[in-house]
Amino acid sequence: MKKASLAGAFFVSAIWLCGAQGACPVPGNLPQVAVQRVVDGDTLYLEDGRRIRMIGLNSPELGKRGRADEPFAVAARQRLEALVAASGGRVGVLPGKDDRDDYGRTLAHVYNAQGENLEERLIAEGLGFLVAVAPNVDLVSCQQMAERHARQAGSGVWKKSPVVRAEQINAPGFVLTRGRVESVQRNRGGIWIKLQGAVVLHIGPNLQRRFDASALERLKGRTIEARGWVIDRARRGGNKAGQARWMLPLTDPAMLEAVL
Repeated sequence: MKKASLAGAFFVSAIWLCGAQGACPVPGNLPQVAVQRVVDGDTLYLEDGRRIRMIGLNSPELGKRGRADEPFAVAARQRLEALVAASGGRVGVLPGKDDRDDYGRTLAHVYNAQGENLEERLIAEGLGFLVAVAPNVDLVSCQQMAERHARQAGSGVWKKSPVVRAEQINAPGFVLTRGRVESVQRNRGGIWIKLQGAVVLHIGPNLQRRFDASALERLKGRTIEARGWVIDRARRGGNKAGQARWMLPLTDPAMLEAVL
């Protein structure tokens, strides 16, 4: 992709919301594959043996090992099951540029028989969050628009604000957080955006070209929202004296937004 501008991720324009950007594009003739079962709101098994993790969507987690289901986790799974059933139990699968995750799942966009992107559909209904993990970001714009509509409508996960203040983060995992930027630093390890509390956002050296460096510098003193999977640096032995314990890696500007 060309160098991304943070301005596009930072500000919701009237033009955008009025529909200048359309729905996610329909791909060419994708072969339809039978679905064996839906695991949760963003994962499904195909009868050809593949386990698909849907790109651009992070649905609430179902409870495991005695933990309770997150709000709307069951609703997300049931809705994906219904969408698959309405498509005759078959879906089109378009693998991403990076087509495998650390768990051996195939990373792919999933489409129904009519060519509708199912990640966009679930995001638009408030049954999952937009996530943008490079290099699989081809549909970020349309999925971002879908989330904005869901958020404005208070649908699903947006019925009650899921935003966590940065100083309240106390565990690893996916989070949508808000906080004030205390500092923006750059070194050989990448770009580090320190928030109030014990949280730092990190952009790796190999990903800096995706961000507008001057826009990042101007974040100091501003309140931002960021999303992604928080890492506990203390558990990994990387939490040195004076450093923030919680690190949230960013791979795309869509995961960072200035609050107006």
